[in-house]
Amino acid sequence: MGARTATSTCIPRMNTDVLTLAQLLSPSFPVGAFAYSHGLEMAIHDGLITDRESLQAWLTDLLRFGGARADAVLLSVAMATDLAAIQGVDDSARAFAASKERLQETDLQGAAFCETVAQVWDLKLKRLSYPVAVGQTARAMSFDPELCAAMYLQAFVGNLCGAAMRLVPLGQTDGQRVQAALKPLCVSVAKDVQGATLDDLHSCTFMSDIMAMRHETQYSRVFRT
Repeated sequence: MGARTATSTCIPRMNTDVLTLAQLLSPSFPVGAFAYSHGLEMAIHDGLITDRESLQAWLTDLLRFGGARADAVLLSVAMATDLAAIQGVDDSARAFAASKERLQETDLQGAAFCETVAQVWDLKLKRLSYPVAVGQTARAMSFDPELCAAMYLQAFVGNLCGAAMRLVPLGQTDGQRVQAALKPLCVSVAKDVQGATLDDLHSCTFMSDIMAMRHETQYSRVFRT
């Protein structure tokens, strides 16, 4: 048998959808996610998060019961909603924001996301909150809904781990351990929210919401929310 060439059909073609999703949810994508801590800075200031274990417990609750899960629901609903009806989903996303800066967080990140996908992919979206904008983009690009939700949640976890690494301070290795430990939960939540409706939108992580509210008036801070 002759030697295989670089264009041999036995070499699987890489799925560019995964690469595009990785790009959209990368820290380098210009939505300014690095500027937000989702209330984590106040929780660290108050001694609620002091090490890898307490950070992982905090993020686990957000994924199971809080803002991370709510975002995944909104993303899933947005993927199942056409552009003509998306305003109602976006209104619910904004109404669900628990504080002034939580609303600012989802609004400004969403606006930056919409602007960038318009310039790079010529995808015209009205100004949408962040998870709704990601969901509408994923719908337009025909991404796999479960994969999109899982990668969104992983990006959420990664951003907050990055904040914790600077604030706790938490070592880079421990930050990676937390992310590795939470990957199965990201996958599980992403699967669970498939087929969700706005009736499934809920949160009971009150301490996270209180920390976000208190963070707005923290005397000295590095992050928004």
